[in-house]
Amino acid sequence: MFRLKLIPDNPSFIFLNYFKFGFIFSAVLIVLSISSFLFQGLNLGIDFKGGTLIEAKSKSGKADVQLLRNKLQGNSFGEVSIQLFGGEDEVLIRIQKQEGDEQAQIKVIKEVNSLISDKYTVRRTEFVGPTIGAELTQKGILAVITALIAIMIYIWFRFEWQYSIAAILALSHDVVSTIGFFAITSFEFNLATIAAILTISGYSINDTVVVFDRIRENFRRYKSWKQNDIINKSLNETLSRTVMTSLTTALALIAIIVFGGPVLRDFSAAMLWGVFIGTYSSIFIAAGVLTYVSLNRGEDDNGNVSKPEFEE
Repeated sequence: MFRLKLIPDNPSFIFLNYFKFGFIFSAVLIVLSISSFLFQGLNLGIDFKGGTLIEAKSKSGKADVQLLRNKLQGNSFGEVSIQLFGGEDEVLIRIQKQEGDEQAQIKVIKEVNSLISDKYTVRRTEFVGPTIGAELTQKGILAVITALIAIMIYIWFRFEWQYSIAAILALSHDVVSTIGFFAITSFEFNLATIAAILTISGYSINDTVVVFDRIRENFRRYKSWKQNDIINKSLNETLSRTVMTSLTTALALIAIIVFGGPVLRDFSAAMLWGVFIGTYSSIFIAAGVLTYVSLNRGEDDNGNVSKPEFEE
């Protein structure tokens, strides 16, 4: 029976030869991401810029989101986002904050009501002001920073401080490059994007922990080996698992991008980028940083090397 193999059974890639190229590529990527963020900025969604939320229910069963989107986007409302909300007959309409005072916001609500009143019943109207948008921005930043700190502390206790530094550098690399991805592509940056960044962080650290665990095990198994050789062997031993996990996740995300519609496109695109950049960083950033520090080989206070359970 034919089996597709992306990675050979016993890979022997010399990752050590490519760490410097990886660092150079990452440095260029980070500079490009920061430059795009500073000079081009993010395409902030209504969650952060403020705007109007309108919840409506279809009078005739399932809501036609695409027809409704075409109807509203042809007007001068600016950015309009529409998604199913609750059931198949309920939609949530997001409209960007209009220029002017409160009367301008009330005017656009009335115009939307007149356009959709024949097929939809408006159930709720809510205005997201700039104050709420600023508060959401602060909470989003706080959520990302808190996640990074918590992960760093976990890795520190789970392994050693050297592993913790390597992991946080890889995670910071993933977060900054993802933000840069949104700045370059001008995809909408909203609360769902914050959720995507946090998910990417969790996915990336999962790959990194698998590699770190194997490095620590191999330190105890191959006591006479050089540190960099052990790191390289550990990467080869976990490569198949890393690639297959990333590939299967990527296939699911591609399906969402193709069939999920515009509502899920930006979120899925961010996740797809995060899967690839997280896989890359766990190999070339997290493991690469470890080649420049001295790691504990599992010695106790008397200098004896501890023996793993699987070693005879």
